[in-house]
Amino acid sequence: MQLSEFLRRACGSDLWPYRGIQPVTEPTPMGHEYCGIVEEVGSAVKQVKPGQFVIGSFFASDNTCPNCRAGYQSACEHKEFVSTAQASILRVPLADGTLVPTPAVPPNELIPNLLTLSDVMGTGWFAADAANVKPGATVAVVGDGAVGLLAVLSAKQMGAGRIIAMSRNESRQKLAREFGATDIVSERGDEGVARIKDLTNGIGADSVAECVGSQESIMQAIRSTRKGGYVSYVGVPHGVALDGAELFFAHVHLHGGPAPVRRYLPRLIELVLDEKIEPGKVFDLKLSLDQVAEGYRAMDERRAIKALLQP
Repeated sequence: MQLSEFLRRACGSDLWPYRGIQPVTEPTPMGHEYCGIVEEVGSAVKQVKPGQFVIGSFFASDNTCPNCRAGYQSACEHKEFVSTAQASILRVPLADGTLVPTPAVPPNELIPNLLTLSDVMGTGWFAADAANVKPGATVAVVGDGAVGLLAVLSAKQMGAGRIIAMSRNESRQKLAREFGATDIVSERGDEGVARIKDLTNGIGADSVAECVGSQESIMQAIRSTRKGGYVSYVGVPHGVALDGAELFFAHVHLHGGPAPVRRYLPRLIELVLDEKIEPGKVFDLKLSLDQVAEGYRAMDERRAIKALLQP
């Protein structure tokens, strides 16, 4: 199946290869976030039709295997990583299991919001869901990138009573508050943990979402959680090693990994179309597709939260 006339975006996880931390040995197309109009379908595709506006996950899935039926389409037994979305046309395998159409072609002003569902909003929602966010809970979010900010938005939608966003960036702090953060913590590492404990009477947060993927961020998340609390980890890990003894006595639940975006797409599409959430506010830089290098530079230098690439 092919998509044309679609939007793409530069993702924070792509900064790892951009920085050389994740080796790239040859010219490689980038991009795994997309939405757009179906141009053509293969003979095996029965549900998706040309002309539909669709949104898909960064992992193609059949949506029928045992893992998919359990809600973990990103661990589909036949999964394929969609990794060439920053192009004029995108081929999406396993289209019937991967793509979710909207009821009609949406108005232009809603498309940036819908684009976020392909990864960053779906991942933010998984961060809150995997951290077992419940109504009235105290939630902390480690990381103020697009995923962290949308984990704040997701926690708010799930009814969290208090949301602590950990951020040192003024513009990101402002957006975090707009999305529902009640407190901002600028400290990191042990100082950040101490601040969370101060805000929670020495107990720690009920739920903590780790949205970075570094050693410091995952340990900060675990140490900021109350006994019996929940930690989600959705940042792609680099150089992370957990101490078994500390983890043993931490007494926290850990859950995370690549977000099963396909599980959440129908619900998130509904929230966007009903204008109950505006996740597209994380796009603070809009560029043409041939300016993608500037998008990565701006994100790497933290001049932009997230870049939107247009045809």
